[in-house]
Amino acid sequence: MAKRLNNQSTVGDVLKQIIQVNKLRPGMDQIDVKEAWENLMGNGVNHYTKNVVLKGSTLYVELSSAVLREELSHGKSKIVAMINEELRRDVVKDVVLR
Repeated sequence: MAKRLNNQSTVGDVLKQIIQVNKLRPGMDQIDVKEAWENLMGNGVNHYTKNVVLKGSTLYVELSSAVLREELSHGKSKIVAMINEELRRDVVKDVVLR
């Protein structure tokens, strides 16, 4: 039986506990990273982005433009820093552009 929370808990605290108890963090990270990519990269890059997948701490991004892939490959560390800053915690450690 689940532990009952006191009446003073905030909705945010209850949601954090549900995510922790049900081990939903990897799925939530996947959604958060995909949204962060879309917000940070803008329409130009998003137009050429086919898929964004987080596996462990590695972000795999599938792009339809070889030129864009080459350009982004020069700034991988900056992309990692920007996404982690957006999420306010270290989720992504590496980026693989395909």
